[in-house]
Parts: sequence; structure tokens; C-alpha cells
Amino acid sequence: MSNWVFLRGLMREQRHWDAFPGVFRAAVPDAHIVTPDLPGNGQRHAMASAQRVADMVEFCRRDLAERGCAAPYHLLALSLGGMLAVEWAARYPQEIAALVLINTSMRPFSPFYRRLRWQNYAALVALAALGGLARQEALILRLTSSADDGRAPLLPRWIAYQREYPVTRANALRQLLSAARYRAPARRPAAPVLVLASRADRLVDASCSLRLAAHWRAACALHPDAGHDLPLDDGAWVAAQVAQWLHPGNM
Repeated sequence: MSNWVFLRGLMREQRHWDAFPGVFRAAVPDAHIVTPDLPGNGQRHAMASAQRVADMVEFCRRDLAERGCAAPYHLLALSLGGMLAVEWAARYPQEIAALVLINTSMRPFSPFYRRLRWQNYAALVALAALGGLARQEALILRLTSSADDGRAPLLPRWIAYQREYPVTRANALRQLLSAARYRAPARRPAAPVLVLASRADRLVDASCSLRLAAHWRAACALHPDAGHDLPLDDGAWVAAQVAQWLHPGNM
């Protein structure tokens, strides 16, 4: 049995993984999956979010220890979660068996206007000015999923998640700050790294993942038409890529 820790991104919680953990287990049968909520999100929405990625790492380590989930860990991380995974591997290399980084971006490998596509600036400014829970979740869904036909059932669920466990504006800003401040180490992690990216990502330019993979000489695969939330848009593809990477002779 291998311990897998799934780490999500900005303002998202464990329920946003949707059906993906089950899809992943079907492809990687020995996976024991943990999907922690970071402070400020989900069941931990009343906590103050960390302002440094390093503090997120320490929180996750304590959380897993309290669950009795021992290292080594396989980290599957999306977006901001990718920064957390990289920092974890840099600080505690002996705890990390493998990294799967999905549509992540970080300094110094990519400029800010590719880490957050400039085409979205006006919509994000308008959201900050006007607010509104439904408007917020609709924008996030539009920016993170390219599956236009499959979005209709998701939006009411996402709005319900936020009503139950609201992410405060202060916590959203703390998470943004932690992402903006983070700078990855120049040296690649000691653990094996798989980088997955989406060509149709509307939030983060896919070149961010490609540059990261090239710099670290990591394995990399590019999905032709999924959005930023690649496990949501095509979880079966993600699971298959990971399974093939883990056991190339079995595929």
C-alpha cells in the first residue's frame, strides 16, 4: 500500500476532487489516498490560511501524523498545491517518494503574466469589486474547466460547498500572497517528478509546466484540450498517465 496525498489549489477543498480519487484507485490499486483541506478551505475554513507555502507544508505534515499516515508520501498536487509539494520535497526529501505536479507554475521558471494569464485580469478585478458567491464560483468554473458541456451540474454543488464552508476574502488574499511570494529551489527534487499540463488551460499558461519540466528534466505529458482542473476534466487520463509512469512495463 502506498500513501498518496492529493493537494488542491487556491480556495478549493477536498470535495472539489469530485470522482477523481475513485478513478485514480482503479488505475493505481495500491494507493491509499488522503485529501487534506488546507487552513482556510473546506472543513478548515475557520482557520487562518498560511501566508507562506512553507507553513502549509508544516500543517500537512502535522495533519498526516495525527491521522497515523506515515511517510514516504506520493504527492499529487494541482496548481498552488504544486508549490506546496515542491517545497515539501525540498525541505524533507526523505519523506517524499514521488511528485505528480499538475498545471502548476512558480518563480523563477515563468513570468507572472504566464503564471496567471493576463486575459483574466479584468474579470478578476471585476469580481473583487462586485463580489457575490455565485459570480465567484461561476468565474472559477469557467477559468478552470474546459468541459463546457459538463459544467451545468457542477456550479450548484460548488456554490453549496462555499455556503457550507465559506472561504473568507482575507483567507483568499493570504493564499494569493503565499503563491505570489513562493520561489522554487533551482535544484530539482530528489524524488521522481511527473509534470502534467493542459493545452487549453485558461488560467495558467501551459508553458509554465513545460518550462518547469524542461528545467528539471522531469517526465512530462500535455493534455490536448482539458482545462486547468485537469483531474476534473479528464481524471481517467491523469490516472492513466500516473500508472504508466509508475509501472511503464505494465501498460
